[in-house]
Amino acid sequence: MQLGIHFIDFLPGAPENLGSTLAAAAATADQMGASMFTMADHFFQMEAVGRAQDPFLEGYTSLGFLAGKTERIDLSLLVTGVTYRQPGVLAQIVTTLDILSQGRAMLGIGAAWYEREHLAMGVPYPPLATRFEMLEETLQICEQMWSDDDGPYHGRHYQLAETICQPQPIRRPPILIGGDGEKKTLRLLAEHGNIWNSMTRTPAEFQQKYAVLQQHCETVGRNPADIRASVTIGHLDPFADTAAFLREMEGFAAAGAQVANMGPMPGNPDPVGFIARLGDEILPQLASIG
Repeated sequence: MQLGIHFIDFLPGAPENLGSTLAAAAATADQMGASMFTMADHFFQMEAVGRAQDPFLEGYTSLGFLAGKTERIDLSLLVTGVTYRQPGVLAQIVTTLDILSQGRAMLGIGAAWYEREHLAMGVPYPPLATRFEMLEETLQICEQMWSDDDGPYHGRHYQLAETICQPQPIRRPPILIGGDGEKKTLRLLAEHGNIWNSMTRTPAEFQQKYAVLQQHCETVGRNPADIRASVTIGHLDPFADTAAFLREMEGFAAAGAQVANMGPMPGNPDPVGFIARLGDEILPQLASIG
C-alpha cells in the first residue's frame, strides 16, 4: 500500500513562514517516497478544519511553487472544484504544472461543495445536478485538449471555438476524481478517471463503494484494475494506536484500496515533523500491506 500526503492546514501565523513550511512539507514527502502530495482547492479554510479566516493558499499557485521544490512526487489538488475555473483554462493550468514538474501533474476534480466561499468570492454556485453536468463536460474538454483534436467543443454549459493546448503535457495528466456518489461520481470515474479518492471511513463502506465502481466499469467495458484506488484517512491518528491503525489499513487494502492518503492533523504545530514521522514509522509498514 502506498502513502499519499494531503496538506490542508496552514496554521495561523506569519505569512512569510507559510511558503517555507509548505516547501519543507512537500520536500519531506518527496524524499521519503510518498506517491503523491495533494492540497485542497479552496479560497477559505474549510469550517470542519478551522475558521474561514485562517490562512489558506491558492492551490495551483502553490503546486507550481512545489514543482520546483520536489523531484519525484506527483502533485495534485484534491480536488479542483469544477465551478472555479473555465475548463479550457483549467486544462492549460494543469498542462503548465505538468511541464514545469517534468510530468508529475494530476488533474484532481470534483463537483465542488463549499457554498460559503462561492458566495463570498462571487463565484456562481449552480444546483448540484448542474455542477455534475459541468463536471462531465469539463472532463470531456480536458481529454480533447490533451489529444490531437484542437477543434471546437459544443456542450450545454461550455462552448469552445478551439481546444488548442501547446505544448502538450509531458505525461497526459492522470484524472483523479474524488467522491463516493454511486449514481454520478462513480459513473464518471469509470468513464474518465485514472485514480479514485474515496472519503469512506471504514473498509466495509469502501468495499461497498468499490463494488458499485466495478459495476459501472463493467457497463462501460473498462477494467476496474486500471483505476488506482485511494482513500483519505482523516479520522484516524496513525500514532495513537499504530497497531490498530495498520489493521484498519489492512482492511482497506483487502477491500481494494492501494493508497492511504493522509497528512498533518489540523492544528499540528509541526506539520513537517509529522510527515517525517509518517515516513519513518508508517510508510515502511504500509509498503508491506496488500
